[in-house]
Amino acid sequence: MSDPVKDMGAKTETIARTLLVAFLVSLVCSSLVASAAVLLKPRQVANALLDMRRNILAVAGLLDPEGDVNELYESIESHVVDFETGAYVEDIDPGTFDPLEAAKDPERSVAVPAGIDVARVGRRAKQALVYLVRQDGEVSRIILPVSGYGLWSTMYGFLALEADGNTVADITFYAHGETPGLGDFIVKPAWRALWRDKRLFDESGDLKIEVIKGRVLAHDPLADYHVDGVSGATLTGNGVTKMMQYWLGDHGYGPYLRNLQRGESP
Repeated sequence: MSDPVKDMGAKTETIARTLLVAFLVSLVCSSLVASAAVLLKPRQVANALLDMRRNILAVAGLLDPEGDVNELYESIESHVVDFETGAYVEDIDPGTFDPLEAAKDPERSVAVPAGIDVARVGRRAKQALVYLVRQDGEVSRIILPVSGYGLWSTMYGFLALEADGNTVADITFYAHGETPGLGDFIVKPAWRALWRDKRLFDESGDLKIEVIKGRVLAHDPLADYHVDGVSGATLTGNGVTKMMQYWLGDHGYGPYLRNLQRGESP
């Protein structure tokens, strides 16, 4: 007959060993995952920077599939601009300035007033990065980072303007979580093409750009300011419109664009 005490001790020892092995396996696995994350972090940062530069080059009209992205990017001129004054900030290095990180710092950011936060930005940095393309010494394109909430997610992109600060040259979105097959129309080349040559402000300076429901009709008196929407993705289109309303308004790039139009920025 077996000894109940010995049997209980054997079972306890077996359970203890099992738990110890499970703990050691978990410890080793977590250490491997943590080490991999640390080792891969520099590569992930480099890849994110490369993708950002590729998107900027695309809206700048300078992307060459056969060229080196970093070499091509050297032709892009970057500046830090103050939202309130619309002037360039000379004592902040655009090469190290991160607007997303600045937006998390209460000292370097502001809360967007609820009454004008149509893009659901929440907080934004007091300054922004803007990008310029020059031809023969003169600004030929102005590239503005924009973001705003669509149906499911915050959409991040770049809006490129012609030298007049009013005519759209291109638009691109590099990050979003909109519905595949519907809301992701914002990244389709055909839809991007609809933005080209659209105008942002009318002759009175009022912001008129809008993604409408359905197609823009040729006889529409606001055809120069309207962009086709996509059936079934109205909320995503509305999100893009609200994004433009905020970032091109007085709390966004409005002061900067007015400075450009008056020839007050280089």
